[in-house]
Amino acid sequence: MKPPQSAPGGGAASAAWELLLPAAAAPARTRGRSLQAALREAVRSGRLAPGTRLPSSRDLAADLGVSRGLVTEAYEQLTAEGYLRSGRGAGTWVGAAARAARPRARDLAPRSPGARADFVPGTPDLSLFPRSAWAAAQRDVLAELPHQDLGYPDPRGLPRLRTALAGLLARRRGVVADPERIVVVSGVAQATTLLGFALHARGVRAVGVEDPGSPQHDALYTSAGVTALPLPVDGEGIALEPLRASGVRAVVTTPAHQFPTGIAYSADRRAGLLDWAREVDGIVLEDDYDGDFRYDRAPVGALQGLDPDHVAYTGSVSKSLAPGLRLGWLLVPESWAEEIVERKRTMDLGHPALDQAVFARFLERGDYDRQLRRCQRAYRDRRDALAAALTEHFPGSEVSGIAAGLHVIATLPERYGPEERFLARVAEAGVAVRPLSSCTHPRPGSAETKKVRLVLGYAHVPPARIAEGVRLMAQAATG
Repeated sequence: MKPPQSAPGGGAASAAWELLLPAAAAPARTRGRSLQAALREAVRSGRLAPGTRLPSSRDLAADLGVSRGLVTEAYEQLTAEGYLRSGRGAGTWVGAAARAARPRARDLAPRSPGARADFVPGTPDLSLFPRSAWAAAQRDVLAELPHQDLGYPDPRGLPRLRTALAGLLARRRGVVADPERIVVVSGVAQATTLLGFALHARGVRAVGVEDPGSPQHDALYTSAGVTALPLPVDGEGIALEPLRASGVRAVVTTPAHQFPTGIAYSADRRAGLLDWAREVDGIVLEDDYDGDFRYDRAPVGALQGLDPDHVAYTGSVSKSLAPGLRLGWLLVPESWAEEIVERKRTMDLGHPALDQAVFARFLERGDYDRQLRRCQRAYRDRRDALAAALTEHFPGSEVSGIAAGLHVIATLPERYGPEERFLARVAEAGVAVRPLSSCTHPRPGSAETKKVRLVLGYAHVPPARIAEGVRLMAQAATG
C-alpha cells in the first residue's frame, strides 16, 4: 500500500490513511464497523480537523486494500451522523459539528490529596470491606436469581430485601419496620432529597436542621426547593423553644449520636420532640447515620420506634460497608408512603436489582451482623487511640460526646488558638482536619472563641497512623 496522493487537504489524507490502517486489517466480518469507528474517532479527537477534505472513496479503498463499498458505506454513515459533509461533485469533508473529545476523565471523588494525616470525618475504613463474603453472596445470587428479577424492580425495592431490612432494623434499632413502608434508596442523600420533594409538594417551604449539624442537609433540601432553617442544639438535643417558635412542621435530627457534637438526645428531649410533632401534625426526619456504633453500652433505640406515624427513618451501609455501594433505606409513615414511592419511581425507576439481591443475601446469611461486629471492634480501638494521643500531645484537651460513631469533638486549650492560625499551620504540615465551625451556621454578633474545636474522624485511620498524625498536628501547632 502507498499513502494517498497529494491533493487539497493531502496532509490530512495521509493522516486518514495512517489512522485507518488498523481498521483495514480487522477481520472481514467486522472490517466495516471498525473502519467507521476509526474514522469517527479521528474526527472526534481532532486529528481530522473540521474543513479537512478526505480522499475519494476510490483512492482511499485502493490505499487501504479494502473494497470501495466499505469506504463508501463508512462515508455515508458518518455523513448521516454529522461527522462528515459531502456535496455532489464536491468531495467529502470533515464537518464542523463534532468537537474534540476531552483527553481524560476527571475524578471528582472527595479526597484529601497529599495529606500526611487525614482526620476528616465521615469515611469508614474501606479496607474492612468484606470482599470474600460479598463475592460469595454475588455468586449465589447470580446462580439463583430468576430472569424476571433482572427487570425493572418495585420502586420500593425487592420484597426480599425489604423483608430482610425490616427484620434487621427491628432487631438492632428498635424500629417499627413494615416492609411495605421501606424504600430502598441510593444512600441517605437520596432519602433526604425524596423527603424534600415530598415536603415541597405538600406546600412546605422550610425544614428545621440541627445547628451545628451536617452541612449536607442544607444543600440537599435546597436542591428540592426547601429552605433549611438552623435550630440550636444544646446538651440534650435540638432546643424545643426555638423549634416551636420557628413555625416549621418538619425537622431533621440525629438523635442516637448527634452530628457533630456527639451527644445522644436525652429521654426528655426525645419525648418533647415527639410531642411537638403531634401538636403541629409535623414530621421528624431521623438520620440514623451511625446508630449501630456504640462502644460503651448497647445503642439507644431509634426515635421512630416511639411514634412511627410522625417519624421518617433513614440509614445506609455507608459507614458499615462502603459509601460507594450507594445502598440505603427510608422508612416512612403510612400517610407519606404513596407519594414517596411515586417520587422514587419517577426519579430512577428503582434501585439496581442485582445489588439489592446481593445485599439481601448478605443480610440473610448473617454476614452483615458479622461485619458490624468487626467494625465495632476496630473503631472502638481507634477512638481509644485518638483520645490517648490527644491527651499525650495536647495536654488539657477535652474529647466530648458519647463513645460512639466514627468521630469525636476535640476541644484544645486556648494556647493553641486562635483557630484560623491553628488550621493554617496544620494544613501546611499536611494534616487534614475539619473545625467544628464548618458545621455551624454563622450567627450575627457571635464572638469568636480562642479555643480550637475540631471534628476528628478516626475510623479510616489505623492506630499507629492516628498517633503519628496527632504528633504531627501538635508539632505544627507549637512550631
